[in-house]
Order: sequence, then structure tokens, then C-alpha cells
Amino acid sequence: MISRLFLHLRLGLAKPRKRLSALAFACLLLACASYFVLAQSSSQQSPPQQPPANPNQQEAPPEAGGPQNDIGPYVIPKKKDEPPPPAPEKPKKIENMPDYSIKVDVPLVTLDVLVTTKDGQTIPGLKQDNFKIMEDGQPQKISSFNQTQAPITAVLLIEFAAARAFSGSQAYHYMYDALNASYTFASGLRKDDYVAVVSYDMKPQILVDFTQDKRAIMGALNSLRVPGMSERNLFDALFDTIDRIDRVEGKKYIILISSGADTFSKLNYDQILKKVKSTKDITIYPVSIGWTYREMADAFGASGAREIGWLQNDNQLKTFASLTGGRFYQPRFQGELPEDFAQISSDIRNQYTIAYHPTNTKLDGTYRKLKVEMQAPDGGPLKVRDQKGKEVKYIVYCREGYTAKHQVD
Repeated sequence: MISRLFLHLRLGLAKPRKRLSALAFACLLLACASYFVLAQSSSQQSPPQQPPANPNQQEAPPEAGGPQNDIGPYVIPKKKDEPPPPAPEKPKKIENMPDYSIKVDVPLVTLDVLVTTKDGQTIPGLKQDNFKIMEDGQPQKISSFNQTQAPITAVLLIEFAAARAFSGSQAYHYMYDALNASYTFASGLRKDDYVAVVSYDMKPQILVDFTQDKRAIMGALNSLRVPGMSERNLFDALFDTIDRIDRVEGKKYIILISSGADTFSKLNYDQILKKVKSTKDITIYPVSIGWTYREMADAFGASGAREIGWLQNDNQLKTFASLTGGRFYQPRFQGELPEDFAQISSDIRNQYTIAYHPTNTKLDGTYRKLKVEMQAPDGGPLKVRDQKGKEVKYIVYCREGYTAKHQVD
């Protein structure tokens, strides 16, 4: 058709006007034909257009979960259909065994026991079978037993106050007793012993903390020159010392150099006894001072009511020792001090350490009374003989009891 059109145009060049009309009509036909051909091919090649998508609508995740592109939503992957795990196998029941179990933490009680002759000499070489532990009248089974000469960790607690009853040279003799006793103890220390020095009048004062340096200990004692006051608050000082060293691990000892008098403490006697009873690894060795005063009082006839006060002071010191398993020393002359302090060191280094789990496992905070008896291997009474084969009497030193832990501790 197009070739035929061009043929008509070429043949009509000889007629001008007719040729112009024919040319315009041919161009129009050519344009129509081109549009029809282009529209036909476009409808056959391109797919039908979809309406524009909503920009706020998130793309649905694939079946396995997760986004299809970089901006899709995060979803939990789809779990595969798996069979449930098999039920745990029930353990086989043992005959006569209950279906439950109870775990109980049984407390451990540790005792330091000292056995001496009546003359004060320690008795070595005892065995575990020689000891019988009684708690509230019930026998206990010993779980561990040993005797070692361990280093000493001790506090030298010194009463440093002027005596009210005497003055002048008599007061000097009173203080000389306290200082002389302290020097004697410090001179007998070994290089691996730890000692702290604390003095007290109205309140305790730490002169030197725990140290192995003898020079530091002697220097602390040399600082005690003239007492500042006559008050001696023994109960407060002892309570404070126990409270401080209770946080120190291991066994501790308090060498209490005191007249036993208490004049102005905030605590009363019952309160300090309760504190002493609650200790578990602190042993008190009281050394009484002031016998020079007593001898002078007797010489001048100043006995009577004052003598009753001194006896009460001695009983207080004895109680502190017996409650903690220590020994009370009462030197009457200066010449006794070196021997007494040598004996204290021997007592500490030659104790028997015994541990047991109490049959009474209640954590009720009650006070349990203890008693240590000596027995022969066959269960009979133990007999101790000296080098000459003569039977000698012996004394057992052990704390009188302990306070059980409470449930809230």
C-alpha cells in the first residue's frame, strides 16, 4: 500500500496544485499507519501495569522467616515440625530408700585443751582416745585431733591507771608490777609470734598493732610512763579488744595484765560475760597485779571491805579464764613473773586442738556446756605418773561452753 502511494506521488509531479494536495494526504496516511503499527507491537510485548504499592505496608516475610530485602521486618524463623523430646527416664527406686533427700550443714566445734600436772607442768604425748568430750551431758565423737607448737597471736592488754587507795611510792610499785609483767612477757616471744599492745584506763588505746618486731613492742611499753587518771574500765576495754580481734583468723590469746577492778565502765559484769561466752577461738590468760598493795594494806590493817573487793576482782579474772579455757595467774612476788610468763607461752604452744560435730544440730543460739574428761584406752580413768613412777594429779583446762549459731547468723 505504501509503495503504491509513493508510485502515485512520483507520477503526479507534472501537475503542481494537484501534486501538493496529494502530498499532504499521503503524509497523513503515513503518520496514521506508523501509529497503528507502533501501538500494535507495544500491546504485544509489555505486560499489564499494576497499581502503585502502598509505601506504609511492610512486605510479608518468606516462609523461612526474615526479610526478603534490606528493609523488611524482622521475624522469628518458622520452626520445623519436630517430634517432642522423650520424657526423662525415672531413676529406679532403691528398696527402703525415701523419695527425697535433706542436706544439713552440721557445725564444727573446735576446742583448745590444756592438760597440766597440779604443779603446772604440761603433759605431752596424749592421744585422741585419752579425751572424752561431753556436750550438755552427751558424749561427742571426735573428728580431728592434733597438738602443734604453733606461733602465738596475742594481745597484751595492760591496765595503766593510778591506784586510788595509795599514792606516792606505793602507786609507783603498783605500776611497776604492770610494766614489769609486760616486759617479761615480751622478752619471751619468738620471732614468728604476732603481738599487739593495748593499754587502758577510761578507754583502751592501741600502742602498737600486731607485729613481730620486739623493738616495736618494747617501744610501746616504754611509752607508758605516768598514768593520767585513776579510772580503770576493764569491762569496756576487754569488750573492745575481743570485738577487734574476733575478725582475725585463727586462734587468738589475750594476756590480760590487770588488777581485775572496774570503776567506770559503760558495760556491766553480765554484759561482758555474755561477750566472753560468745567467743569461739579466743583464750584469755589473766595475770593479777597489785599484790604489793594488798601486802601493804594488811600491814597497815586496811583489810575488811577492801579485801572483799579484791577477792571479787580475782573471781572476775578467774571467770574470764575458765570461760575461754585459759589459766589464771596470781604472782605475789616479782620473782614469780618470769616463770609465770614462761608457763603461759608453754600453755599456748602445747595445747591439744580437738574438733567434733555436735550431736545437737539445732541452730538456736543457746549456750552449750562442755566438759572434757580424761580416760585410759580401755575406757577407765587415766592415770599419769612422773619419771619416778609416782602417780600425779592433773588438771584439764578447757572452755566451759560455747554459744551455738543462730538461724539468722
